[in-house]
Amino acid sequence: MDFKQFFSQLNGKKIAMCGIGISNTPLILSFLKQGARVFACDRRERLQVGELADRLEAAGAELRLGEGYLDNLEVDIIFRTPGMNFHLEELERARKRGIAVTSEMEVFFDLCPATIFAITGSDGKTTTTTLIAKMLEAEGKTVHIGGNIGNPLLPEIENIKPDDFVVVELSSFQLISMRKSPDVAVVTNVSPNHLDVHKDMDEYVEAKKNILLHQNAFSRTVLNRDDEITEGFRKDVRGQSLGFSMKRRLNNGAWLDDEGFLHMAYRGVDVPIINRKEIAVIGDHNVSNYLAAIAAVWGYVGVDSICKVAREFGGVEHRIELVRELGGVKYYNDSIASSPTRTIAGLKAFDRKVILIAGGYDKHIPFEPLAPYITERVKKLYLCGATAEKIEKCVRGYEGYKGEPEIIRCENLDEAVRLSHDAAQPGDIVTLSPACASFDAFPNFVARGNYYKDLVNKL
Repeated sequence: MDFKQFFSQLNGKKIAMCGIGISNTPLILSFLKQGARVFACDRRERLQVGELADRLEAAGAELRLGEGYLDNLEVDIIFRTPGMNFHLEELERARKRGIAVTSEMEVFFDLCPATIFAITGSDGKTTTTTLIAKMLEAEGKTVHIGGNIGNPLLPEIENIKPDDFVVVELSSFQLISMRKSPDVAVVTNVSPNHLDVHKDMDEYVEAKKNILLHQNAFSRTVLNRDDEITEGFRKDVRGQSLGFSMKRRLNNGAWLDDEGFLHMAYRGVDVPIINRKEIAVIGDHNVSNYLAAIAAVWGYVGVDSICKVAREFGGVEHRIELVRELGGVKYYNDSIASSPTRTIAGLKAFDRKVILIAGGYDKHIPFEPLAPYITERVKKLYLCGATAEKIEKCVRGYEGYKGEPEIIRCENLDEAVRLSHDAAQPGDIVTLSPACASFDAFPNFVARGNYYKDLVNKL
């Protein structure tokens, strides 16, 4: 089925869009234009949805808002928002009644005429997605970015041509129900995450694996050879299997040598590409992201395009982003670090001990792995949010903790920024790297990062 057939079939259909937000609003407007009867469903009350409710109603959507927004939906198709739990009781009941439950990304994969690159992982997927897109663009390709970043792609499908390229970041929530895989699949790593939503770690891992399970012999899969879980995915690869490694030489994939050169080995030829010192963004984790991107685009772009991006790309916002330098103190925003592994990567990126601001919403991820790195790489630790007590307990309970760093509990991010500013000396680094999601105080990591930057810029 092509997109014209799909859109023609929407006429007269009753469609429920679950979640009125960035992903679904353009879809609602698009489907209304195709003659569908669209129910815009959201847990929030009308006052919380705001003027968007008026806009959607004016366009012809029927609103279902508040706690019972999913009760007794008599529709033909339900589109769930990416963050909605696949096993939600109301969705399970709908499936049993024969209602199709899908998502924007599932339908887009079915209809997309272009080559699709898709990236998932617990950490690094946004940066890797951005790098792949920029490398393709540097080569002169027409690129469409979507999934977890960018705009919804389904409403734009009429503008996507067969010789274009689509680069999408996919979360475990999106992947859990996918039954089609991309032409090029990249898995950056897999570590405990989102265990507040997934049934268990096994379900989370299986969701990630879905990115490659439906590929064919003409596809490419790029896996982290330094990660035990992603290494285990290799047996399920159906097409070309490439890897990337920071620790050892590879015969098929991108790797880092002892002198800091990034290489690509492919079909018996090993090509040195660039030294890590020339890469504009800092940190081992970013070198790893570059290796993943190189393996993904190899054969699609030339070495010159890869090097151009490496030298010029300054990083994605909220990822070890330098906010400002004040009184000899550098302030960094690493709000994307919503898990301990992300914060560990952030701490390892700096060449000295830092003043760390951490804490937030509890995703039920263990903080014990973070404790050694805090003890070794942090000179003062400011904790706020719902997880402050948990993190402090893990650090104090670590056998290597001898009273340093000093741990200061704060009421909120405002107080943490003020106290860290008062304590910092010239030459210090202050970084927000929470190791937790933001939902106890902010709608998402972007809002948290922007609020932090605003506080720092007002100092």
